[in-house]
Parts: sequence; C-alpha cells; structure tokens
Amino acid sequence: MDEKQTLMQGFEQLPTLVLEYSDALGLPIQVSQTLYLVIALSLILVSSWLGLVVGRYLLTHQATRLIAASKSQLDDELKEHHFFSRLAHLIPVVLIYVLAQPLLKDWEGALSLLLKLTYIYGVVVSLLLISALLNTAEGIYNHSPMAKRVPITNFIQVGKLIFTLVAIILVVADLIDKSPTLVLSGLGAITAVLLLIFRDTILGLVAGVNIVANRMVNTGDWIELSKYGANGTVIAVGLTTVKVQNWDNTITTVPTYALIGDSFINWRGMQESGGRRIKRAIYLDIHSIRFCDESMLEDFAKIRYIKAYINKKREEVARHNQDEHVTAEDLVNARRLTNIGTFRAYIIEYLKHHPKVNQELTLMARQLAPTEFGLPMEVYCFSKDKIWVEYEGVQSDIMDHLLAILPAFGLRAYQRISDRQTGN
Repeated sequence: MDEKQTLMQGFEQLPTLVLEYSDALGLPIQVSQTLYLVIALSLILVSSWLGLVVGRYLLTHQATRLIAASKSQLDDELKEHHFFSRLAHLIPVVLIYVLAQPLLKDWEGALSLLLKLTYIYGVVVSLLLISALLNTAEGIYNHSPMAKRVPITNFIQVGKLIFTLVAIILVVADLIDKSPTLVLSGLGAITAVLLLIFRDTILGLVAGVNIVANRMVNTGDWIELSKYGANGTVIAVGLTTVKVQNWDNTITTVPTYALIGDSFINWRGMQESGGRRIKRAIYLDIHSIRFCDESMLEDFAKIRYIKAYINKKREEVARHNQDEHVTAEDLVNARRLTNIGTFRAYIIEYLKHHPKVNQELTLMARQLAPTEFGLPMEVYCFSKDKIWVEYEGVQSDIMDHLLAILPAFGLRAYQRISDRQTGN
C-alpha cells in the first residue's frame, strides 16, 4: 500500500517538475503545459503498450506450456479462439484508468477524451472476450454426439448479436453522455429502420429456431434446393445463411429463412435408412414382345434364377388350358407365357439374389405406360451402399446385366433410328 501511495505521489509531482524544468529553460507557460501534456500522454501510452506486450507474453506463451501439459479440452478451445491474447488487452485499459487520473487531473478535456476512448476500447475488448467464450462453448459442444442432431450455431450467433447491440448502446451512451437506458428507449423511434436493416437477421432467427426445433437441417445433411442451385452437403447453418458444398465442390449460400419459406429435399432419411433407392427403366421395343413357344420355354428353364418359375408357370398354364378345354395351338383362347413377363420375373429373382441389394426394402420390376419410345420396364430396389460412387457402381452393374441379357429373352431395347441406320 505504501509503494502505491509513493507511486501516485510521484505522478502527482510530475507536473511540478516539468514546469520547474521548463521555467529554468525559459520556456513560455503555454509551451510548458503542452510539453507536459505530451510527456504525460506518452508515459500513459508507452506504459499501456508495455503492459500489453508483457501481458500477452505471459498469457499466451506461458499459457501454451500449461495447455500442452493439460488434457482438458476447455483450455485448447480457449487458445484456439484467441481468448488469452484478447484478455491481455484489458491490461492497457486498467493502466490507462490508473495513470490518467493523477497525470491529467488538471487537463479535464484531455482526460475526458482519453477516458472515453479507453471506455470504448474496453467495451470492444469485452465484446471480443465474450465472443471468444461463446465460440469456445460452441467448440466444446460440437465435439459431443448431440451436436450433429441439435446444432447450436444459430443460438451462439444470436448471443453474439445481442452482446453486440449492448456494446453499441454502451458506446453511443458514452459518446453523447447519456444513460444507456435513455439511449435504449430512444431506439423505439427508429424501430422501422432497425427492422429494415436487420430483416434477414430477424427472419434467420425465426427460421433458425424452427430448423433446430424440428431438426429440418443439420450440418452434414445432403439437401437439394433447386431454386438456389444447391445440391450437396450442408457445411454450416448460420443465423442468416446456410452454406452448401455442392457435388462439384462449389459453395452455394442460401438464406436461412428460405428453408422455411421454400420446399427442399433433405436426403438424411436415405442416409439413415438401410439403402439408397435405384429407380431406372429400360425402354423395350414393343415389336420384340411375343408369346413364348416350347423351344423358348426350354431355354428359359435352363436359367438358374427362373427355373422354378418356368416349371411352376408351365404347370399352371397347362392346368388352366385343360380346364378351359383349349389346346396350346389355339393362339387366341389359350393362355401362354410371354417373353416380357418372363423377363420381369427374371429381374425380380436377379435382384433377390444380388448381394448388394437390400432385401428388406421394396424390391420389384414393373411395366409403366407405353410411350413413343417403347414400353418402360422399371427396376425398383434399394442398394445397400449409400455412398455415391459405390451406389452408382451397383446401379450400373444391374442395368449393364439386364441390358446385355435382353436378347436371351428375345427382347430388344428401343433406340431411335438415326440417319446412319436409315442410310440418309
């Protein structure tokens, strides 16, 4: 306590010493006062700068050693978000408040201006510290299993926005020498302007709450939003924007409120399910569709996947024709198998025996309505592999096989006749 009093007394005697020294040099009183003001400000600023340098060294370099030896995630996140380096900036604030009072007590204008600037500086530093703490909390939370299902990025950004508004009010109140409460009450007059300025932020806040509460979009989800050209993985869900990394590695920024106001596709259900859907059609030339004769049935019976099907159907058809008193030669009244029906049965059995097709989900082959491009035979099943590259490989292998085996059933895929084929 005695040392502090001695130091303060020394600061208080500094103006007298400077004035006496200036008087000995024969300097005018105005010059002496200006000289003292320069010396006092220099002393305050240099002391503050030295305090910042020393404080930053102690809080960053020395803290780094302690963090390296610690297994706690908290200190790692604090360092990652520059908490310690920002904390060092409070030292100049304290030093300026301590030194300015005794050194500038006779210069009210300079003292008032310096304290105002220091106050603003302290508010900004405090805001940065709070931001670092919020980022630290988010970083720790993001390492938890719950982070992917319930992200808190929106709430962190809302917190930053609130503290920023508080900081702005405090700074404005200090600049105009009014109470922060008075400044806050005056904001009602410019509410319309604020609503216009913060329109996206307010809409984003409402949308963000809905998104988190309803789990509409999480980081890592694959979403498709055609209106904005977004088709890829969500890499960030912010207060005002959602960033989507498209499959061509471009980044699309979508307004957060667009996910509430517009429709979009979230493929999370597919990713969390047992498979990814394969839905592909082969267009068959209608002129290649016909009844199966005995020779064709003999050949089909040699195909492993449909051998039992052929034998069962032959017995069923024979029994039906016998009951109806018709013979196989009666092309109109007799019941007969077709090559397209047999091919459809083959597709189903082929998919049932495919090791990469999920047998617990929907699996079928069906005919769609005929078109000018032929008769569509649609394959509908689910691949066990949901990763894009592997999924496309499974889908291609299935379609390759089915296209290649068409001639074995006497079928042809439809293909538009080109000029080369017609000779024109």
